[in-house]
Amino acid sequence: MAKRIQFNRHGGPEVLEYGDYQPAAPGPHEVRVQNKAIGLNFIDTYFRSGLYTPPALPSSLGTEGAGVVEAVGSAVEGFAVGDRVAYATGPLGAYSELHVLPADKLVHLPQTISFEQAAAVMLKGLTVQYLLRQTYEIKGGETILFHAAAGGVGSFACQWAKALGVKLIGTVSSAEKAARAMAQGAWATIDYSHENVAQRVLELTDGAKCPVVYDGVGKDTWETSLDCVAPRGLLVSFGNASGAVSGVNLGILAQKGSLYVTRPTLAGYANTSTRLQAMADELFGMIASGALQVEISNRYALQDAAAAQIALSARQTTGSTILLP
Repeated sequence: MAKRIQFNRHGGPEVLEYGDYQPAAPGPHEVRVQNKAIGLNFIDTYFRSGLYTPPALPSSLGTEGAGVVEAVGSAVEGFAVGDRVAYATGPLGAYSELHVLPADKLVHLPQTISFEQAAAVMLKGLTVQYLLRQTYEIKGGETILFHAAAGGVGSFACQWAKALGVKLIGTVSSAEKAARAMAQGAWATIDYSHENVAQRVLELTDGAKCPVVYDGVGKDTWETSLDCVAPRGLLVSFGNASGAVSGVNLGILAQKGSLYVTRPTLAGYANTSTRLQAMADELFGMIASGALQVEISNRYALQDAAAAQIALSARQTTGSTILLP
């Protein structure tokens, strides 16, 4: 038997239960990983609340973790018992001591990256990799807008953008978070609690606006984000922290300057094992070079996952939060 977090119904953090379960033996193309550290992310709250639908109930949570291969299926190639590995693209079940998942969802973890670092960076770091390097390939010299710049994804985006020679304008909710974003590499910040974001973007860009806006907040920032995109620019809506964007009128894109909008996902970019490993290798290289610092500001025992999600949803966390089995 092993321990895990699971839920039998959708709702708030109170639906999460910590208890025993029997992990399955890995199938022919699967690997069983003994988790050493587990990542905490907003997407976990989406599955718990019902915004996203899990395959079945009861369900576990989490798609990100790092650990050691404990068992491999009969047809698995490229991984062996004892290998250090990390993962970020599911299936659900990372909130556990043992997790069985397809081998093509794993990446090899170099000795230079700790289990805690990997669990803290995989999902957020790979997200930033595809956002800045693939969805809109930053060349350097651009001025971009990134919402929630002091959060987990935002902090990595600030660092990565600076390393690429990009001027990142980050939105934040307080003076403390503005200072954090600036320390992480943001070029400028806008405190939306008392500043007009669209107006400040106009001022900071001398009226040009931004060729790309990255919005992981969703419903609350959708219209503001559109007002910050330069003509024929791109709005990248990659998250729903404030709720899902709905009722989109495509005519608004024409009115605001023939804008483009995309709704990317990590799974859509890391859709083969080769691509996933290549993205991870670039991420690990950024960490090894010192360009990307992994700050773990909060550590919770696995059994305290509900408390960790409460803090995350209340915007009380900065940097990365991990769960420890």
